[in-house]
Amino acid sequence: MPELPEVEVTRIGIAPYLEKHRVAEIAVRNRKLRWPVPEYLDDKLRGQVLHAITRRGKYLLFSGDTGTLIIHLGMSGSLRILTHDNQSVIEAPDTHDHFDLIVENRIVMRMRDPRRFGAVLWHEGDVLQHPLLRNLGPEPLSVDFNAERLYQYSRGRKSSVKAMLMDNHVVVGVGNIYANETLFQSGIHPASTIGRIGIRRYDKLVRNVQAVLQKAIQAGGSSLRDFVNIDGKPGYFQQHYWVYGRAGLPCRNCNTAIRQIKQGQRSSFYCPGCQR
Repeated sequence: MPELPEVEVTRIGIAPYLEKHRVAEIAVRNRKLRWPVPEYLDDKLRGQVLHAITRRGKYLLFSGDTGTLIIHLGMSGSLRILTHDNQSVIEAPDTHDHFDLIVENRIVMRMRDPRRFGAVLWHEGDVLQHPLLRNLGPEPLSVDFNAERLYQYSRGRKSSVKAMLMDNHVVVGVGNIYANETLFQSGIHPASTIGRIGIRRYDKLVRNVQAVLQKAIQAGGSSLRDFVNIDGKPGYFQQHYWVYGRAGLPCRNCNTAIRQIKQGQRSSFYCPGCQR
């Protein structure tokens, strides 16, 4: 699933091609995504200038004149930018290319989503009050995500630190891969009870969340299955994993075998020598 780094890599890639341009038309080939693509979307979007493309959690927000286009990449989605090269024809869409947004200079943003868990929605008014966005926790790369916040939230609670990092009401967009990698860097076992973690360890955890996410963004995100950037190329942060997907292999720090456990419906990877 594309997490915050993959979505941010996508945003950085598409923004120069689309911001300040007027929407000429859209093409919807399959409305049956996680929620149906609105029938009225073409009427709403056509002629709108896209003033800014921002991100909230894993949602991409395209701010127009009278509303905001909301795109979520779901489990397997990606966005590509297609341009006319010497007036050649834009490549034909394939089976999983469900949505095109075409701006006035004929640049096409194409959404591919093989599993169709993504979303293309429209909202008028304050987009941060949309039901999908209004209850989200702070951005992990912002000052609102800090050790004091985690410490106060965790007092008296018995959930695991891994579950907390993946709770979008606590912090948005970290996801399974980056939670595993962050906990390794912090020396914290994924099953540790949050109420027993002190503020100094939370300070280290916050700094490592931010460092891991920044490194992943710089590496173009992780491409394990479907994710590609706007040029159709994979990210390469997966080449730098310390624990994720490495069960049974020696820890690169201490040579202890990496272990895998199930937490909820997700796999957790950790080093019993480095994480307590």
